[in-house]
Amino acid sequence: MFWKWCFRLLIVFLGLWLLLTLGSRIGAEIFWFQEVGYLQVFLLRLVTRGALWVFVAGVSATYLLGNFVIAQRLKYPQSLKIEQVRREEAKFSSELKNFLSPQYPRRDQIRTPDTRSFKPLRLRWLLPLALVLSFLLGLMLAHYGQIALSYWHSPINRANLPVPVLFRPEIIWQLVRQILSQVWYLGLVAGVVIAILIYPRLLFWAIAIIFSIGLGWMLSQHWAKVLQYFHPTAFNGTEPLFNRDISFYIFSLPVGELLEFWLMGLFLYGFVAVTLTYLLSADSLSQGIFPGFSPQQQRHLYGMGGLLMLVVALSYWLSRYELVYSSRGVSYGASYTDVTAQLPAYTVLFVLAVAIAIYLLWQTFFWRPKSKYRPLVFSGLGIYLAMVVVGGFILPSAVQYLVVEPNELQREQPYIQRTIALTRQAFDLEAIDARTFNPQGELTEADIKANALTIRNIRLWDERPLLETNRQLQQIRPYYRFPDADIDRYTLQTNVTTRRPAAPQKPSVLEQELVEATERRQVLISARELDYNAVPQQAQTWVNRNLIYTHGFGFTLSPVNTVGPGGLPEYFVKDISGDSNALSTSSEGIRDSVPIGQPRIYYGEITNTYVMTGTRVRELDYPSGSENIYNKYDGQGGIKIGSAWRRWLFAMYLKDWQMVLTRDFLPETKVLFRRNINQRIRAIAPFLKFDSDPYLVAADANLEKNNQDFPTNQSYLYWMIDAYTTSDRYPYSDIDKDGISYIRNSVKVVIDAYHGTVNFYIADTSDPIIATWSAIFPNLFKPLNAMPVSLRSHIRYPVDFFKIQSERLLTYHMTDPQVFYNREDQWQIPNEIYGSEARPVEPYYLITNLPTVPFVGAASRREEFILLLPYTPRQRTNLIAWLAARSDGENYGKLLLYVFPKERLVYGTEQIEARINQDPVISQQISLWNRQGSRAIQGNLLVIPIEQSLLYVEPIYLEATQNSLPTLVRVVVAYENRIVMAQTLEQALQAIFQPEVTPAPAIIRPVEEAAPSS
Repeated sequence: MFWKWCFRLLIVFLGLWLLLTLGSRIGAEIFWFQEVGYLQVFLLRLVTRGALWVFVAGVSATYLLGNFVIAQRLKYPQSLKIEQVRREEAKFSSELKNFLSPQYPRRDQIRTPDTRSFKPLRLRWLLPLALVLSFLLGLMLAHYGQIALSYWHSPINRANLPVPVLFRPEIIWQLVRQILSQVWYLGLVAGVVIAILIYPRLLFWAIAIIFSIGLGWMLSQHWAKVLQYFHPTAFNGTEPLFNRDISFYIFSLPVGELLEFWLMGLFLYGFVAVTLTYLLSADSLSQGIFPGFSPQQQRHLYGMGGLLMLVVALSYWLSRYELVYSSRGVSYGASYTDVTAQLPAYTVLFVLAVAIAIYLLWQTFFWRPKSKYRPLVFSGLGIYLAMVVVGGFILPSAVQYLVVEPNELQREQPYIQRTIALTRQAFDLEAIDARTFNPQGELTEADIKANALTIRNIRLWDERPLLETNRQLQQIRPYYRFPDADIDRYTLQTNVTTRRPAAPQKPSVLEQELVEATERRQVLISARELDYNAVPQQAQTWVNRNLIYTHGFGFTLSPVNTVGPGGLPEYFVKDISGDSNALSTSSEGIRDSVPIGQPRIYYGEITNTYVMTGTRVRELDYPSGSENIYNKYDGQGGIKIGSAWRRWLFAMYLKDWQMVLTRDFLPETKVLFRRNINQRIRAIAPFLKFDSDPYLVAADANLEKNNQDFPTNQSYLYWMIDAYTTSDRYPYSDIDKDGISYIRNSVKVVIDAYHGTVNFYIADTSDPIIATWSAIFPNLFKPLNAMPVSLRSHIRYPVDFFKIQSERLLTYHMTDPQVFYNREDQWQIPNEIYGSEARPVEPYYLITNLPTVPFVGAASRREEFILLLPYTPRQRTNLIAWLAARSDGENYGKLLLYVFPKERLVYGTEQIEARINQDPVISQQISLWNRQGSRAIQGNLLVIPIEQSLLYVEPIYLEATQNSLPTLVRVVVAYENRIVMAQTLEQALQAIFQPEVTPAPAIIRPVEEAAPSS
């Protein structure tokens, strides 16, 4: 009795704990989404997921448990003695004569089935059948369990999960191989099989409940696909096989596959479990014989089998459309074999499956015990299984081997054309403007002067050495950290002489010139965030973590091409000044150009702790000499937790009971959590794919003081992040390494680093997927023209998107099917030497005037902020093309592909690197630097298009092996057959274009022209 009460109390406590945990989570999430202004987004997701879970789990449990109740009523009792067993036992023991009494046979006759309508199953057939069905159940549970575990371990709120793989013969074969290769896995499945044979009733019911809940939970993870299904947007384009709008494959087909996944698991488990219930009744395994299925049992199995065959028919119908994702053949999508053999086979199998399902269901509703057609069912199923093997596997393989492979190009040519066309559409490669670029090698000093802005923006500082320098010179305190440095461009007032890289002893003419009042400068900006993990271990207390160390402070802004004393970076914005100016600037012009204000960073890339503001404890603002300046947060972020019930709510949600016990809270105290900007945006819009590189922008987003989206105060720091709509269901589109077959850069996200407000802007109105999400969440997205102009001038073509497109272009620049089939014009991304190791060239930003882009007169000449990547032919090292993405104004998002003539040699990055490292003087100097205690780092090799020529620039840094503080010591410039290493970029350019006044330190190495290569 005592243990019963203990068990009941345990159940009650567990129930209360689950209820409170769920309630606190939902309550805290509601408050948080209300804070950021997207409560409708959360509630719609919550209701959709909850409704899916309840509906799927409820229907599944009702179906399974209802059929189990029917099976329990119709199965044979365990006390039943089968007639054949009684006769055999009578031969060996006279004790069995008791079973021949007048009453017992009559009782038996009621329960013993009519054996004239079917044959009993002896042990030699019964045991293998029971083992096979139990093993099938074990495999199915393993398959669905693996899917559930993968969902459980996937990122929180991930909404772009692929449709789970259906339990099909090929999956069964993979599972069998996996089980046989892992002893523990084999033992686990064997244990499940044995347990099912010993305790079938208990396990079937328990598994049915768990399986139903699991199915509901798995399908609820696909809430995004269900919402898209009810709000589709037409693509206004069709695929060539079925002539259906592409929206069918993006929005409708995934929901059909989810329905198939659910019903196949539900009906297959129910059918196998009920069959085993009947087979294991009457203690059949112990008696060594099963008397056969009674008419009522047969009718029950006919009904369940009919429903299972309907799902099989649905599977074959959907498989017809899934051929557009086939990997058979030389190109992605439906091939010749798929269209001429596999598609007709699937259609025939679909029709036969529907016919069998209709017959089984007809027999279920209009049951006749003595039907003469019933034995034909097994024959029909046998024929159907044979056709599955022939039509699904043998016939397509024969067509592929005998018909296609001997004439592959001829057979596959139209299908290759489809793959090329739709892949280029899916990755927006059709929008690329391809042009021929033939470097003339006629660049002059006058051209250099005419492109002075391009020269002044050649990037000599890479992200890595700048961050190392920031950590040594600008970190100020151990608890500050610079997690990243980002390239951007600012229009700066430069009405004073600007310092050039590592100025020579005698200022050059270029350095003496006074630059114009304002100019666009390419810069590296890096946020000084607070890293609580760097606080000394003894000081990592609850008060410090949650009340004092609350935010980072300031940023650094460095020009990409200028060098200060000692070869260190020059800073436009740096330090923490300790007065009302907050940060130090290099000039008044910079302070007027870059708004600084009070640059507190409460929301950032490494801000992973939750904090409470407005408490009795002062927040550390920034250090000033030997003292600290303190601050009280007055931003719009955070949720008030002054009342006791809210403190308890968030204490349970955050699992932090100090919130309840502390006496430092005030009525206006607020909690700020989910401050990491990546977590913040993913919590709001998990259905988008976000760029891996958020970047900081310093701008006054509310010049008019009337923009409700951007509060008016002295905080001018914002994070900008690019977001993408993606799909893995675009027909005929060749998927990339991440499983993406469609992508658009449709959204720009802006996050206030002080207030935490988040705004989503639609950047690509032509994207049907973002139009669908905008219809689902009408209050989530804003038009791009609603973004303040001061922020809009900082949007840039994202690197992640550019990488995906450039990787697809390696193959899909070939639009001729025969060239594509031969792969005769395959490209690759070249390598460069960085440090001392070879690595692929990364896309890089550049301010330059694009060649062949027309302009009229010098006044209309305009340098652009572009993203660039060069290409080389496969297994060759000469340049074959380069791709540029434009980022400014009305030209934003336009792609230009410059293709070099194949009959002419254009040096590639690897060839330039080889020339640098093979030069006896340059290599000797690098070797001298690479002595004990220091090392030379070869930076990014940049290919700079200027006029109708290419200039190659590589910085060289020197750093100590310990306490690294990289300095820029040399700049290598290569042009045509000349290569120069000099102290500054200006010296190197003078050495090439003014050889008669070459400074002594410069090194010039003419080289022999290499033979042309393609």
